[in-house]
Amino acid sequence: MFSIFPLNRTFILTVVGLAVLVGLIAFTEHKQNHRKCEGIDIRMDEVDGHRFLNRNDVLRTLTNDGADPLVDDDYATMDLKRLENRLKQNGLIKSCQLYRDLKGILIADIKQQRPLARLVPDGTEDKSAFAGYYLTEEGQWFPLSMNYTARVVLISGPYFSERKSLTTEKNQPLLTLLKQIEADPFWKAQVAQVMVDKNREVTLIPQVGDCLIEIGQPVDLEPKLEKIKLFYKHILPLKKGDGYRRVSVQYRNQIVCE
Repeated sequence: MFSIFPLNRTFILTVVGLAVLVGLIAFTEHKQNHRKCEGIDIRMDEVDGHRFLNRNDVLRTLTNDGADPLVDDDYATMDLKRLENRLKQNGLIKSCQLYRDLKGILIADIKQQRPLARLVPDGTEDKSAFAGYYLTEEGQWFPLSMNYTARVVLISGPYFSERKSLTTEKNQPLLTLLKQIEADPFWKAQVAQVMVDKNREVTLIPQVGDCLIEIGQPVDLEPKLEKIKLFYKHILPLKKGDGYRRVSVQYRNQIVCE
């Protein structure tokens, strides 16, 4: 007959061990929930070196300009989701996550917005240094920063007058054009501004010279951009005097120069 005592002992030790472990976890959780906030650690990424925000900006938003200091508050009564939503109201913050470490430090993990282009005002709109908005790769707008100015292509024109979201499928070709300009060193060096009229017809303003380059609708981009490269490499060098005032590549198999 086999003894069942070793099995019982193993079972009992396992149960006791699990009970102790659960007790320790419960005790630790209870202790952590009744801890106070010992400080705030703000961690920010700098996407492509962009520094729209500094830590004081985030701290002011997080603490509601000091009205809700958080330090010495009990974590048991602290609503982290509410605080995250408070941070998200800052248009320069793309996403954020709040959590605490074992020392009681509240950690704010911040991701800044990434700009694709900068909208500049037209006509009678405010043309001060801080007028305008940035556009993200997803087609959303966010405000300028007084701390930092990103070097991205400028956009303007009636198409942006109401500053509607460009996240729709209709606007994907326009975003694709802006992404190509931003990603390609050649186009980034050549194009200073992208103008878009109310019908979504696109005109490029070069970094150097007064020649306007008309590409029409932002579709069939590859052949149009190749024609512009052809113009810069083989046609423009042959022109004497003041060069051209207007170049159009919107028609198939044609480069129209005036």
